[in-house]
Amino acid sequence: MSKAREPTKGTEVGAVTLWGFYASSCTWRVRLALGLKGIPYEYKALNISNGEHKSEEFKKVSPLQYVPAVEVDGAAIADSMAIVMYFEEKFPDKRPLLPVDLLARATVRQVMYLIGANIQPLQNLGCLKEIEALAGPEERFKWAQDHINIGFTALEQLLKKAAGKYTVGDELTLADVFLVPQIGNAHRFKVDLVSTKFPKAAIDFASTGYQRI
Repeated sequence: MSKAREPTKGTEVGAVTLWGFYASSCTWRVRLALGLKGIPYEYKALNISNGEHKSEEFKKVSPLQYVPAVEVDGAAIADSMAIVMYFEEKFPDKRPLLPVDLLARATVRQVMYLIGANIQPLQNLGCLKEIEALAGPEERFKWAQDHINIGFTALEQLLKKAAGKYTVGDELTLADVFLVPQIGNAHRFKVDLVSTKFPKAAIDFASTGYQRI
């Protein structure tokens, strides 16, 4: 019987370079994960508002020229999901951000995908520019609000039993790493997290999360 393959774990952290944009919630996720795990990095700021991410230099790091991206161990990794999972699997003992319990771990991943694949892409800069071009600035704002509301309503159902002190259970996880920046986006688009039936964890983070993580 063949043995199950396991990721190659690491103990020493090589040089890490993070390319990002200050207002990018996806960049924020990576900064949170690296900070929680105590992994130092060099930060290369890009202003995507004026097209700095369209350089040939950055295209070699991120083929789609999206932020964030990292250079580590002689390789480039683009996309916040891939980045945070690389560091979690490479250094699982540095402030673990995935629960040991498999059901809890699956819930964390559901939160990550719900936010990273369903909520955030519908209110990122590229999508909103297209909406504004087609329907005007008011519809751009309403589009973002509507899809954040839809997503957080789904989160409420998912986290009704899972939330504890933090988003999933009583320890910080990658669910928090994804949720906190998305709450920042909700504030930016004036989505009321408190008066609606959103997750208890989301309501808590809306008022205190930035100090707790």
